[in-house]
Amino acid sequence: MPPKTIITPPNAPAAIGPYSPAVRWGELVFTAGQIGIDPTDRKLVSGGVEAEARQVLTNMQNLLAAAGSSLDNVLKTTVFLRDIADFAAVNAVYGEFFAADFPARTTVQAGALPAGAAVEIEAIAFINH
Repeated sequence: MPPKTIITPPNAPAAIGPYSPAVRWGELVFTAGQIGIDPTDRKLVSGGVEAEARQVLTNMQNLLAAAGSSLDNVLKTTVFLRDIADFAAVNAVYGEFFAADFPARTTVQAGALPAGAAVEIEAIAFINH
């Protein structure tokens, strides 16, 4: 059985609770749900749902890179929205980060997200050697 490696890069937000930002297990990486927190000041970015979505995906990019993966290797994401009416706006930003051969995705409206966030995204990716 491969060891579990905790991924906590300095260019991604630290966990705000008793969980790991990402875990690598063998050739897979599992990210915790990422919200639009700026890792330098640990505050939610301003500018609305699009700015939050960009920060979320930048944080995810940094987590995956620290684990030896990338957004190109994402197999599945789950997107949580505070308001499903933000679907189109988040979808447009999502399309800036993911190219063809998109990962599988589930999008749901959540009653509330941590820190008052408008969007949260988690991912499962593989390590490509």
